[in-house]
Amino acid sequence: MAKFPLKGLMTLADLLIEYTLKAEGYNLVAGVDEAGRGPLAGPVCAAAVILPDDFQAEGVNDSKKLTEKKRETLYDYIIENALAYAIEFADHKEIDEYNIRNATFRAMSRAVANLQVKADYVIIDGNAINYIDTPHSCVIKGDSKSLSIAAASILAKVTRDRFMDKLDKEYPMYGFKKHKGYPTKLHYEALKEHGPCPYHRMTFNLKLD
Repeated sequence: MAKFPLKGLMTLADLLIEYTLKAEGYNLVAGVDEAGRGPLAGPVCAAAVILPDDFQAEGVNDSKKLTEKKRETLYDYIIENALAYAIEFADHKEIDEYNIRNATFRAMSRAVANLQVKADYVIIDGNAINYIDTPHSCVIKGDSKSLSIAAASILAKVTRDRFMDKLDKEYPMYGFKKHKGYPTKLHYEALKEHGPCPYHRMTFNLKLD
């Protein structure tokens, strides 16, 4: 496993981790992140991104710290300028079958496998991963340290939000457009009134009693 510094990085995500890995001989470094582990409904979404060495985009950071408008703008820019990217879902059925942790890992592994250009090293946001054979490391709070991971977080977040916006039109009684399926007071109240829809994660505590 490659070693790289995790202290003293810039507040905004940068490419220091990627540059360090490339100095060790890994030329195609993919960043991986997910969106949607916490919601009660809908899929978890994972993205993998390989950025060019000269990639520059003001404001790329942890997607949760950005406005929706900024995420949408950066989403298009990342798609247009990445060397490779892939976005994958693990739906509510896979989450219920494998649990959210393993379903997330499975989505991440599919994203890495489906990159148009094969990565020779992968850096993943978090502290654990499974199902990835490519050399890799986990980076805690990586979406605020690595530009590649931050870019992946934006692709995953925007993609999942768009899915939940469509789901809101099919099931408007739950207010998915407002909370994207997260366990808000509004969501719990809707669950008590209407019960779960086919996209709810039945292994999660839906507080239906």
